[in-house]
Amino acid sequence: MARVEVDYDVCEANALCEATAPDMFFVDDDDQLQVEDPTVTDENRSRVERAVASCPKSALRIADGA
Repeated sequence: MARVEVDYDVCEANALCEATAPDMFFVDDDDQLQVEDPTVTDENRSRVERAVASCPKSALRIADGA
Protein backbone atom coordinates (compact mmCIF):
# COMPACT_ATOMS: atom_id res chain seq x y z
CA MET A 1 0.00 0.00 0.00
CA ALA A 2 1.35 3.43 -0.92
CA ARG A 3 1.88 6.09 1.72
CA VAL A 4 2.84 9.73 1.64
CA GLU A 5 6.02 10.49 3.56
CA VAL A 6 7.36 13.80 4.83
CA ASP A 7 11.02 14.67 5.28
CA TYR A 8 10.60 16.86 8.34
CA ASP A 9 14.25 17.94 8.18
CA VAL A 10 13.45 19.67 4.89
CA CYS A 11 9.80 20.69 5.33
CA GLU A 12 9.18 24.39 5.94
CA ALA A 13 5.42 23.96 6.52
CA ASN A 14 4.57 26.26 3.61
CA ALA A 15 1.08 24.66 3.54
CA LEU A 16 0.94 24.36 -0.24
CA CYS A 17 0.19 20.66 0.23
CA GLU A 18 -2.59 21.60 2.65
CA ALA A 19 -4.09 23.91 0.04
CA THR A 20 -4.07 21.06 -2.49
CA ALA A 21 -5.23 18.22 -0.21
CA PRO A 22 -6.67 19.68 3.02
CA ASP A 23 -8.19 16.33 3.97
CA MET A 24 -4.68 14.86 4.19
CA PHE A 25 -2.36 17.65 5.34
CA PHE A 26 -2.55 20.46 7.86
CA VAL A 27 -0.15 22.83 9.58
CA ASP A 28 -0.69 22.72 13.33
CA ASP A 29 -0.53 25.55 15.89
CA ASP A 30 3.22 24.97 16.27
CA ASP A 31 3.71 25.57 12.54
CA GLN A 32 4.52 21.91 11.88
CA LEU A 33 3.09 19.92 8.99
CA GLN A 34 0.89 17.02 10.04
CA VAL A 35 -0.42 14.21 7.86
CA GLU A 36 -4.01 13.34 8.70
CA ASP A 37 -3.87 9.95 6.98
CA PRO A 38 -0.75 8.94 5.02
CA THR A 39 -2.52 6.25 3.00
CA VAL A 40 -2.54 6.88 -0.75
CA THR A 41 -5.57 5.33 -2.42
CA ASP A 42 -6.90 5.27 -5.96
CA GLU A 43 -9.40 7.93 -4.89
CA ASN A 44 -6.88 10.43 -3.49
CA ARG A 45 -3.76 9.61 -5.53
CA SER A 46 -4.12 12.49 -8.01
CA ARG A 47 -4.56 15.03 -5.17
CA VAL A 48 -1.59 13.58 -3.28
CA GLU A 49 0.54 13.66 -6.43
CA ARG A 50 -0.37 17.33 -6.92
CA ALA A 51 0.45 18.05 -3.26
CA VAL A 52 3.84 16.32 -3.62
CA ALA A 53 4.55 18.29 -6.78
CA SER A 54 3.54 21.57 -5.12
CA CYS A 55 6.10 21.29 -2.31
CA PRO A 56 8.79 23.93 -2.94
CA LYS A 57 11.30 22.02 -0.80
CA SER A 58 10.55 18.54 -2.22
CA ALA A 59 9.85 17.36 1.32
CA LEU A 60 7.00 15.04 0.29
CA ARG A 61 7.09 11.75 -1.55
CA ILE A 62 4.88 8.77 -2.23
CA ALA A 63 6.40 5.52 -1.03
CA ASP A 64 4.92 2.41 -2.57
CA GLY A 65 4.90 -0.37 0.00
CA ALA A 66 5.28 -4.04 -0.69
